Amino acid sequence: ARIALARASTAAGTAVNTGEGAFIPEERESAARYIYQYHRGRWPHGNKREFYPLADMIEIQVGQGAQASSPQTTPAQKIDEELREIFGLKEGEDAVIASRLAEVESKEDLKNLVLRLKEETGGVPVAYKFAATHYLEEEMEIALSAGVDVIVIDGAEAGTHAGQPLLEDDFGLPTMHALVRAADYLEAKGVKEKVSLIAGGGLFTPGQFLKAMALGADAVYLGTVAVMAMIHTQMAKSAPMEPPTQLALYSGKLKEELDVELAAKSLTNFLRSCVAEMVLGAVALGKDDLRTVNREDLCALTPYAAAVTGVAPAYRERLPYHPPATTLEKEKAGEKTGVEKSLQ
Repeated sequence: ARIALARASTAAGTAVNTGEGAFIPEERESAARYIYQYHRGRWPHGNKREFYPLADMIEIQVGQGAQASSPQTTPAQKIDEELREIFGLKEGEDAVIASRLAEVESKEDLKNLVLRLKEETGGVPVAYKFAATHYLEEEMEIALSAGVDVIVIDGAEAGTHAGQPLLEDDFGLPTMHALVRAADYLEAKGVKEKVSLIAGGGLFTPGQFLKAMALGADAVYLGTVAVMAMIHTQMAKSAPMEPPTQLALYSGKLKEELDVELAAKSLTNFLRSCVAEMVLGAVALGKDDLRTVNREDLCALTPYAAAVTGVAPAYRERLPYHPPATTLEKEKAGEKTGVEKSLQ
């Protein structure tokens, strides 16, 4: 399945992310743009330096929307010989994802990690991915001070293969709330043009992708919908006894039944059609560039949505959107910034 994802990303002109899985040479060969995730996994072959130079971007992952930063364990009995060898695990040894990165205990440690990754990769962009919480601005401040090039926020609607119901249902900020706060924070800090913002978590349709960009995202991450699009023409292979994900998961009973070429084609078609519809939407707004879509192109159907996003309510006369004052402007006016207020 990961090979199909990589091939589709190349055909559609986007990027693929390794996630917490192992490095697969064929995946790298199939991907025009390859994001290598520096994650919290504690197995011997995780985060191997020899793979860093092969990446087009390194993503430091400290949390996921569906799992927060909770530790995860895959029992040894669920790890077959092939995967054990790839991960470098001994027989009977569990695969453990810790709650934090092994060598990061402070802001300075994170800054040193970012510098080291840039040095070892020849200067490719370094991203920082985290589960969106009410501490969002404080976490972004730490990431920005570490010198990251990309902020990745994962909202509470994000999916996962192995999350606890409590974390999936009751933890984290919804993607819309997190995206608005993150975009406003980058704007207020005066770094919106220097630091890219990627949003993910429960995004399924081109309309949602376009609205995410209008709210401030430079790009969006797709997970569940990409898998579904990839296998949607092959779901009959799993019916009626198994769920379609058995075709895509490494542990899936039907993974050998997946037609990789067809899966790549299906996902390519989905991604291309999404972009085509987004372009059409932008044209309908009188735009000639997707990147120029902004909050002035939106209106909110409810008072709640208007309050969350800062866009004009649909039930009142349209008023221009005014971005938040920058940190410098607030300091000149003698106001305290959001981070300063939260630390009082």
